[in-house]
Amino acid sequence: MSQDAVIGIVGGHGWMGRSLGIALLEQGIVSARQLVVSSRSGSGDAYRDWPDVRCVKDNQELVDLTDVIVLSVRPQDLASVNIAAHDKLVISLLAMASLQEISGQVGSRRVVRAMPNAAAEIRRAYFPWHASQQVSEADRQLVQALLESCGKARELPTERDLDYMTALSGAGPAYPALLAQSMLEHARQMGIADDIALEAVMQTLVGGSLLLERLGDDPGDMVERLISYDGTTAKGLRTMIDGGIEQIIHRGLAAAHQAASGSR
Repeated sequence: MSQDAVIGIVGGHGWMGRSLGIALLEQGIVSARQLVVSSRSGSGDAYRDWPDVRCVKDNQELVDLTDVIVLSVRPQDLASVNIAAHDKLVISLLAMASLQEISGQVGSRRVVRAMPNAAAEIRRAYFPWHASQQVSEADRQLVQALLESCGKARELPTERDLDYMTALSGAGPAYPALLAQSMLEHARQMGIADDIALEAVMQTLVGGSLLLERLGDDPGDMVERLISYDGTTAKGLRTMIDGGIEQIIHRGLAAAHQAASGSR
């Protein structure tokens, strides 16, 4: 695939399409003239700093102008994406839509499924992806470069793996947000002022996550070390573990995985 490839983002003014498009531009992976975006409402102000980005309303026009098509629409809107991709490379960012379904809808066998999460907006997403057999090595290198603009990208060996990662990493900040909500509510119940409670919860979760990332160890090792200290943290951890927090998380992931994979 040429470095001069023109990228088209169907839904390029939506949250994920906009995050990807702007990341590509800001990092110089594509020039403004190499990007075409479509949306039902036409041009907006998302790309105002790049006036050479072409904004269209018609998705087939976008396909005809581009070499690579990114589908960034809601899964329920896939049936309304009436395009003929003519075996161009198509990158789908849709959950719950298989390679076969995407291929049949857009008319291309060169299809990649990728699963972003909300952290793409700050370039900290985890972006797993899986490609059909017809996707070439050159295509794969291009896909990796495009997706890495929003964080860390990883090719997966099977579509089944991607269905699971949709449940695990596709949720993005939703799982930490649930933990933060619970911690914040408890602090409020204990009479801590809202601003202090929020500050403490956010710093605890963000700081702890960054430390885990920097250490690069199995998180279970840190849990075991903290339990072995037998202090206040150990008392809290033991109570949560004995209360079944692991089983609750597993059930939640299993439910999300089932929704992501459907009948597959």
